[in-house]
Amino acid sequence: MPDNRIVDIAFFGGSFTGIDTGLQEKYLKEAFRFIQLGQISGIRISTRPDYIQQEKLDLLKNYGVTTIELGAQSTNAEVLNKSGRGHTFEDIQKASTLILKNGFQLGLQMMIGLPRDTFQRSLQTANDIISLGAHNTRIYPTVVIKGTALEKLYRKGDYQPLAMEEAVVWTKELVKLFEKNNVRIFRIGLHTSEELTDGKSLVAGPFHPSFKEMVMSSIWNELLFKKIENKKSNNVTFNVHDSQLNFAIGFNGSNKKELLRKGIQAKFIADSTLSNYQFDVSYN
Repeated sequence: MPDNRIVDIAFFGGSFTGIDTGLQEKYLKEAFRFIQLGQISGIRISTRPDYIQQEKLDLLKNYGVTTIELGAQSTNAEVLNKSGRGHTFEDIQKASTLILKNGFQLGLQMMIGLPRDTFQRSLQTANDIISLGAHNTRIYPTVVIKGTALEKLYRKGDYQPLAMEEAVVWTKELVKLFEKNNVRIFRIGLHTSEELTDGKSLVAGPFHPSFKEMVMSSIWNELLFKKIENKKSNNVTFNVHDSQLNFAIGFNGSNKKELLRKGIQAKFIADSTLSNYQFDVSYN
């Protein structure tokens, strides 16, 4: 790793504080050695909101854990209940308060499109995440996986996952809200895995390896068309920050193609002097 990189060891994929305390300590001791050697900056873990107590936090603190991410998923009581989450909004509130009080960075992960979820309920979850003081978040669309209770509901017709277009629109609004309130978004969309891409596990739902690109393309679509809505020129050049160039052009060139359908020839140029959503427009 380059010297200037901030590197963490992460224990993800389960509820770390729910495993045997002795086993937790063994894992933490192994990771802590790399902090002592100066090779990593900290340790981050993911767990459930109802698996946070003071004694668990004391152990994590002793071994250099810096960030705790909670699988909040929703703050709506009906959504949590119908999804069989096994925890309440009160559990999320108590755990978040305790984590912050003990000096950890707080992450609150959310899922959209769970049973009984609506756009307004997801928006409220995002606002609650902000109000609870989260430093970061992850946004995952709900998908139906083989062998789960959700698959049974889906097969019976009692659950319908979000369509891809819906998931993109919902997530776009959540991204804008989080960014406006300085909550860092660590991930948009599910991690790509063989189980999801080869059809072995995925039954239904808005999974796509480029889901984040779709969402960011939609955000840029709004920005671009708002800027040029009353302009008469048919030739436009957009100067965009390097990191946003592909999003501005659009997933599979979608934004550039839409401009062309409206009779506008668009050229996109990378400009590292601009900030993330800042862009310059010139008309030829």
